[in-house]
Amino acid sequence: MTKTLEDGRKDILYTAVQQTQQEEQLKKLGEELTRPLPIIGARHIQALILLALGVIAFGARAFLSVAIVAMTDAKANPNPDIPTYPEWTDKSVILSAFFWGYILSQAFGGWAANQYGPKWFLVVSMGIGSILGFLVPTVAANFGSKGVMAIRALQGLSQGFVFPSIHYLLSQWAPLSERSRMGAFIMAGAPLGTVIALSVTGFLAASPYGWPMVFYFYSALGFVWCVIMAIFGHNSPAEHPSISVAEKFFIENSLGHAEHKKKHPTPWKEIITSPPIWALLIAQSGFSFVFYVLLTQIPSYLNHVMKFDIKNNSLISSLPYLALFVLSFIFSTVSDAIINKKILSVGKARKSFNAIGMIVPAVALIALGYTRQDQTTRAVILMILAVGFLSAGLSGWGVNHIDLSPNHAGTLMGLLSTVANSFAIVAPIMTQFIVTDQENVTQWRTIFIVSAVGNIAVTLVFSVFGSGKIQPWNEEREDSGSDKPRP
Repeated sequence: MTKTLEDGRKDILYTAVQQTQQEEQLKKLGEELTRPLPIIGARHIQALILLALGVIAFGARAFLSVAIVAMTDAKANPNPDIPTYPEWTDKSVILSAFFWGYILSQAFGGWAANQYGPKWFLVVSMGIGSILGFLVPTVAANFGSKGVMAIRALQGLSQGFVFPSIHYLLSQWAPLSERSRMGAFIMAGAPLGTVIALSVTGFLAASPYGWPMVFYFYSALGFVWCVIMAIFGHNSPAEHPSISVAEKFFIENSLGHAEHKKKHPTPWKEIITSPPIWALLIAQSGFSFVFYVLLTQIPSYLNHVMKFDIKNNSLISSLPYLALFVLSFIFSTVSDAIINKKILSVGKARKSFNAIGMIVPAVALIALGYTRQDQTTRAVILMILAVGFLSAGLSGWGVNHIDLSPNHAGTLMGLLSTVANSFAIVAPIMTQFIVTDQENVTQWRTIFIVSAVGNIAVTLVFSVFGSGKIQPWNEEREDSGSDKPRP
């Protein structure tokens, strides 16, 4: 009897201690939750890492637009010991080769990011791409343009993980109230990377080290990024070892989950038959086509029509992408404000900014097609408008994958990018067929007008069939609700 009473007292005491500990933990948790969010939080550090990824990855694909001039023109090389290959008549094919591999790994990259988290996929893929970059000068000397095409295709294959992974990480780290700004900030790595690449390439190619140094430079940057990502990058707030309780709660509560570890089966049939997905695909493809026409052809246009040398060519070529970089912050800030103040719904805001990002460049391209060879200032201004206003689309179609399905954002980006980036292959090859004489202004006018008409058609489709609502198939069938709007 005495033993039973003693055991009972111990149980009561143990329960009291447990309750006291729980109360203390709850009190501590409450104090943590009421603390103000850090000015520079974990989500901002992740955004900076992803911005750097975009800068390096996009720079590695963009610099060849300028480097190819130095690789094939002895006059562009001050050092006679640097080899050049004027016999290469397939420059446009070389420029498109990156995307041969790029489109093959996009869908798998998005699926893998959703299923397993993208951190180590990104580290490995960027590491492989950097190794391949170091090999280009040697391969060019021994295997010619075909060898360079093979290396660029393999680099594209390795980079297929980049943008689907970025979208997955955005779906984990970007609170709804900051989605346009954070998304535009990270996606601005592409234009910023282009600005840096086109500027740096001109100077390095014209230096005593010549065009091979460009490949070595970007490969070294890729390795540095891999180290940073391995140490500081994280797949989600739940996996971050030192994020504050307040910031973690802010992000995860905003996104509607306490811990995003559940793997959602991919609803392939629903995705493929979804009208908003098709509208998004068309918008993304239209953007891709006009963007890569401009990216791959502006240096040639300035060189052959406007007669800029390689240093001036690279600097002028970078200005439109500097405008794209700056304007992306303006448009994204305005977009978030319009949505947060409920001036427009998410869907209407996405359609409006997508229209701005397509119609203004279309008008600029048509005007550029009717610009005379002696009107260099007008041509540069129109190119800045054509590329710069594309940034509005980053607050339109650019984050729409997450609007439609945050649980499958990486998969959607990978799947749609597979198709959209095929136009990055089509753009330079089509230009090569149309612009047979690179000094012929009329032929350049044709390619500019084709791009402008495509922009207008894409705008109409997205405006009619696009959406900003979470789709029913975002959750598993038993958990799915109505096609509810994003709060």
